Amino acid sequence: MFGAIFGQSAGINRQCVTVLSALLLAGVSHAALAQSAGVQLETINVDAQGGNVIDNYVARRSTSATKTDTPLIETPQAISVVGAEQIRDQRPAKFDEVARYSPGVFGAPYGPDSRNDWFFIRGFKADNDGIFLDGQQLYYYSYGSFKMQTFGLERVDLLRGPSSALFGSGNPGGIVNGVSKKPTVEPLRYVEVGINNFGNRYLGFDFSGPVVTTGDHGKIYYRLTGQAQAGATQIKHMEDDNYFIQPSVTWIPNIDTKLTIIAQAAHNNTKQQTWVPYQGSVIDAPFGRIPTDKYLGEPASDKWRRDQLMIGYQFEHSFNNATTFRQNARVAHVRVDYSSYYPVGYLNPNTADLLRSGFMANVKATQASLDNNLEYKFETGPLRHTALVGLDLKYYGIDDYNAFGAFGGAPPINALNPVYSQLGAFTGPAAANQFITMKQLGVYVQDQIKFDRFTLVLSGRHDSLTTDRDNRIGPSQNRSDGKFSWRTGLIYNFDNGLAPYASYATSFAPIVGVNALSGQLFFPETAKQYEVGLKYQPTFMNATFGVALFDLTRQNVQSSLGFPPTAVTQTGEIKSRGIELEAVLNPMPGLKITGAYTSYRFKTTNDLNPLLIDKTLTAVPQQFGSAWADYTFQDGPLRGFGFGGGIRYVGASYADTMNTLTVPSYTVYDATIHYERDGWRYAINAQNLADRIYVASCSYAAGCIYGDRLRVTGSVSYKW
Repeated sequence: MFGAIFGQSAGINRQCVTVLSALLLAGVSHAALAQSAGVQLETINVDAQGGNVIDNYVARRSTSATKTDTPLIETPQAISVVGAEQIRDQRPAKFDEVARYSPGVFGAPYGPDSRNDWFFIRGFKADNDGIFLDGQQLYYYSYGSFKMQTFGLERVDLLRGPSSALFGSGNPGGIVNGVSKKPTVEPLRYVEVGINNFGNRYLGFDFSGPVVTTGDHGKIYYRLTGQAQAGATQIKHMEDDNYFIQPSVTWIPNIDTKLTIIAQAAHNNTKQQTWVPYQGSVIDAPFGRIPTDKYLGEPASDKWRRDQLMIGYQFEHSFNNATTFRQNARVAHVRVDYSSYYPVGYLNPNTADLLRSGFMANVKATQASLDNNLEYKFETGPLRHTALVGLDLKYYGIDDYNAFGAFGGAPPINALNPVYSQLGAFTGPAAANQFITMKQLGVYVQDQIKFDRFTLVLSGRHDSLTTDRDNRIGPSQNRSDGKFSWRTGLIYNFDNGLAPYASYATSFAPIVGVNALSGQLFFPETAKQYEVGLKYQPTFMNATFGVALFDLTRQNVQSSLGFPPTAVTQTGEIKSRGIELEAVLNPMPGLKITGAYTSYRFKTTNDLNPLLIDKTLTAVPQQFGSAWADYTFQDGPLRGFGFGGGIRYVGASYADTMNTLTVPSYTVYDATIHYERDGWRYAINAQNLADRIYVASCSYAAGCIYGDRLRVTGSVSYKW
């Protein structure tokens, strides 16, 4: 089985079948063993919430922080949950917008760029190693990224702070864990259509229910979810097409055992968002500002095409009231075909003429993961334990080819009146041509110890990692690493719902890639964090409140050298200290409210360049906040009619590493109206209601990106 995971295969179909067959045989063997024991427990239900209880927007439980079903009020770590109802009401256009009304996680820092899902968590860029699906990482290097499908998710857990003690390689700032929609016991039939003011339209469907509910072979339930989206965006000549289908099936052979198989196939077709210089976007150029709708590449040849496939399973068996075994596995493959001509600065700022560069990438990546754990509950005197021991395996392999042409990869273009050159797709000298593999073995243990009103969480993990780089245009390299990471946290629950806590955590995160300065494989990152906080779950109202203060230090940090885009190094040490506030409440029937605020000091504390000490990385705002409310009439002639609105504030950031160029703060407003009756739901959602023009962020002085303009989406859905 392990050889199948860690072996290399010529084709994704053969690899998926080989790996999954081995894993399924392992899962079935456990099921057969349990069934032969004849153990009978409480009925296992197919639960679309996946173990999480959400009442309106208010979440009570989650498995993301501990890998066990634990109340959030007993978890000594900051975690937010965005459920399906909140996603429906706020209607994010893409996955990285889900976190817009939560603390600590800054999503969509590059505005409407639809190529990837972008996140900063506690100030650290997290989209490479901080995105998880069903508790398993969707890692990416270079341009081999996976795209999360928001319509296919039941909820999103935002876990803040280092989590390597259980999950291994993950972002020190935290993780964003999407939880897939799974088969339901009751029949579900749902169809939705919508279109926005740019002409981008979609059709989504979600069907679920029982297939077999009697007989000698147990119960079987299915779910089929999918969406087709196509059309224009706020930038001329730039499409955003996305198609995916996600079938799943749950088999319950007996009351102790459950196996869910989930697959997904997706295709994305878009282009690189237009990046523009600081002068002409944040501040005036001699000609004024560059319009937000201008595409400054080559529409006929630029492309970003992604095809991704995933298949995996979640197996669970309870041997008795105290012992539960779980095994989760997934194989995922992605192929990205990317080509773009883009501005890199002015040829003449007086005439708005821009120099352009060319870039292309052909990337194929495959990853496989297998996570086994055994949960055992027992008592030692007055102490109640929930112990967890686990072993997980990860394989990541990427065939990475990209080419770069600096300053002259394409003819100049005028930012005010672009005239396209009808160039073919960019082809240039190879900047990278390599095959990189990473194999990781992690062993972890955890004990959640309850004494009276105290809960103590102790977690530890050791990772062994081997990285091999087969370089086709230079020397090949390999390295092996190992590290122990751990965390401890203590929380106390008062009768009135208050729960103060404190925690300490370390992390160990392997990095795939090569240091552009030394030419050597990257050292793994390490991090440590101190966190104290207070959670409040009042007894008289459906609500949760939280405050968290943290001190997070990250070492061996990657940073971009700018040119070529894949050139990165490890700058040393960065520290993030801050405070996060959150409120989620349902104070009366029909009224749902969320509020969040984040403020931190984020700076470089160690670097080979002394001029960068005490400086902040580009594109990272040091404060942001939001508030949202939605109300639906519960009775009377307006029953079923609702409306809502929100405000989002993002503080200033920097456009250069010396922090001399400031990107101003901005505030935007969102709104919605909706009406629901007899299974029908009609809704209109508006983002950036005042149509404010602003720059979302700048990665460097020549690389700024405009934020979302006014986007109005009308939708109609029917559920029966």
